[in-house]
Amino acid sequence: MRVEREKLVLIGNGMAGVGTIEQILKLGGAYDITIFGSEPHPNYNRIMLSYVLEGSKSIEDIILNDRQWYEDNHITLHTGTTVVRIDEDTRQVIADNGLSVSYDKVIIATGSNSFILPVPGSTKEGVVGFRDIADCDAMLAAAQQYRTAAVIGGGLLGLEAAKGLVNLGMDVTVVHLLEDLMERQLDHTASSMLQAELKRQGVKFAMGKQTVELTGEERVNGLRFSDGTELQADFVVMAVGIKPNTQLAKDSGITVNRGIVVNDYLQTSMENVYSVGECTEHRGTCYGLVAPLFEQGMVLAKHLVGASTQPYEGSVVATKLKISGVDVFSAGEFTETAEHTVISAKDEWKRTYKKILLKDNIIVGAVLFGDVTESASLQKLVKQGSEMTDEIYNEVMGTGCCGGGGAKQGLSVETMADEEIVCGCNGVTKKAIVDAVTENGFTTVDEIKACTGATRSCGGCKPVVEQILQFVLGDSFQESAKAGICSCTTLSRDEIVAEITAKGLKTTKEVMNVLDWKQAEGCSKCRPAVNYYLGMIYPDTHEDEKESRFVNERMSANIQKDGTFTVVPRMYGGVTTPEDLKRIADVSIKYDVKVVKVTGGQRLDLIGVKKEDVPKVWEELDMPSGYAYAKSLRTVKTCVGNQFCRFGTQDSMGVGAMLERKYERLDFPAKFKMAVNGCPRNCAESCTKDIGIVGNDGGWEVFIGGNGGIKPRIADAFCKVKTDEELVEVCSAVMQYYRETGNYLERTSEWVERMGLENIQRVIMDNAENRKELAARIDFALAQVSDPWKKMLDDDNTRSALFEKANL
Repeated sequence: MRVEREKLVLIGNGMAGVGTIEQILKLGGAYDITIFGSEPHPNYNRIMLSYVLEGSKSIEDIILNDRQWYEDNHITLHTGTTVVRIDEDTRQVIADNGLSVSYDKVIIATGSNSFILPVPGSTKEGVVGFRDIADCDAMLAAAQQYRTAAVIGGGLLGLEAAKGLVNLGMDVTVVHLLEDLMERQLDHTASSMLQAELKRQGVKFAMGKQTVELTGEERVNGLRFSDGTELQADFVVMAVGIKPNTQLAKDSGITVNRGIVVNDYLQTSMENVYSVGECTEHRGTCYGLVAPLFEQGMVLAKHLVGASTQPYEGSVVATKLKISGVDVFSAGEFTETAEHTVISAKDEWKRTYKKILLKDNIIVGAVLFGDVTESASLQKLVKQGSEMTDEIYNEVMGTGCCGGGGAKQGLSVETMADEEIVCGCNGVTKKAIVDAVTENGFTTVDEIKACTGATRSCGGCKPVVEQILQFVLGDSFQESAKAGICSCTTLSRDEIVAEITAKGLKTTKEVMNVLDWKQAEGCSKCRPAVNYYLGMIYPDTHEDEKESRFVNERMSANIQKDGTFTVVPRMYGGVTTPEDLKRIADVSIKYDVKVVKVTGGQRLDLIGVKKEDVPKVWEELDMPSGYAYAKSLRTVKTCVGNQFCRFGTQDSMGVGAMLERKYERLDFPAKFKMAVNGCPRNCAESCTKDIGIVGNDGGWEVFIGGNGGIKPRIADAFCKVKTDEELVEVCSAVMQYYRETGNYLERTSEWVERMGLENIQRVIMDNAENRKELAARIDFALAQVSDPWKKMLDDDNTRSALFEKANL
């Protein structure tokens, strides 16, 4: 005979509420569960919306529990349905569509809403908050139609929104009432460093500005400030704070202050009704960060299944921010007063900052910028109210003899409580990770991620997960935890290059055999990488392995979604001739090319060439390839320069064509783009190129590490030179240093941030002999390569043979 289960209704399908349900299920709770969610989506990771906005993740990527999960756990899910009242007399929850569901227990997890400033114009079209997928969709749509945006609010959410919009190509200004960003989490020093870094990445700031009106007719077109100044904006994001969503509780007669008031077991004033998350007020505090919400959910889950649990007594708030390489952490108190003892260290070269605050020698707060590897240790020390000792000082300030050794792992995880949350995004505890290791024999972070969900979201907890693995596994962790370039090997890029050099390995097959690849033939990720490393190490003897190339490189054309190809002939410096244009037109007509597209790289794409026609198209064009498919120099964009422009000071077209002719054909770790401007007006957009060159009356200024793609980055000023000869030597040295130290598929924008601009300048600009040696090495490599199409004709008499070999 079936035992009737109690009915548990969750109102709110967000991270806090569903996280509580997950814990109930893990603890073996026997409830018939119904979940209501106002949004049309299953449970997703709200804190990852900024990654969706910047384009590095899709909505599907941030779904935490898909609809199949609800079915597998026998949970009834009502999406797009808002509960409007809890009827205590009939013990039913009533939704806006008339649906009513009876309950024995209710969890309210309605979260919070964006706070919209009550200023004139705040209801105009083009004004949104940033809390859910609908807001994210509105921002993505706006970026397709409008150019300028303002983000009101310089807190965590506002900065994430601003950087996301910058990555979408918008001109974005953050408007903040105070002079410091994230003033509730950071001190003045860390805030200033954060602002400087975000400025470098393209975010603009209007600090100390109070918005009094949003201007425009039906749609917003600007902001007016209290000092009378204005800012033009086609789109406005309000990120000035959140307010708990308490309307349901109010309408149901539940006690509400700022949030829904609960006791230490998360129970509201209504019997059998509980509340967790941002809508909740506990001991006068509403929490807006994820980790405290999971701590609440853990206590509530244990209470509801009858397991032993300590009451919830509040959380130590810690904040971690990561935007395109900007790492910031804060825990506890962060602004010093006369009663604090301050321990701090600032490194302007590495752009790092660390501060610890003590009261009567007790650790009460910490701030980190640039390097947050100690965040887990410091958060624990602050939470526990630990006393500062010489040992702790040496560990967290990096001055101990152990450096980064084993004692540090012990400090981070050995004394960590089993129920302490390691992964705030997914509510994974230390015990869950330890159990995954001891019970399932897991030894890698990827296995832990698949089992527990830890690291599957923002990845900020990965260092702590690795520390727990090392703590549990001991010496056996070292080999299993190594992150290789792919799943075929545990070897890193540097280790592979060192082994190739030391052992004299000459082919991809030899590398994979001698270095014990898990898959004898490798995979699509490691084969091209190893082939590149071999070519970089042995430019004169390595025989390029066509089978290790990506399909586009094997075809010397870009494959499109319909199976046709795009052929892109080279146009040096963006300059062509009437004869070449006529040839392009004739070939396009003859082979029924669907579209001839003028690109941002100042060349023509012949789109829609049938696979079987690609060799003939190349033959009849009789033009060099533009390498649009290759990990090599794609284009050198130019302005008209002093040959034609009245503002031009240098021959940008001539120098651009010369550079393109010099460096074409050579492989790089990733695609490579250049631009040459004849004056500082930057018409060729040097600021977003791997190497950007700007002419002036005194010579040339060189910029490196720019990117105009999914993750835009403004190039860094690298050096100034007076002559074309110096310019070529510097460009050669930068390219070769990148070729020799870059990870495969790593753009220079990422390479510069990883290597450090100052370090690259030191290697190249501060050491003339080293610069000349690098330039000589790239010249040697260039002397070994020729147009692969010409070589193919020499070898096979026809280009068609290559396609047969490629099995395409």
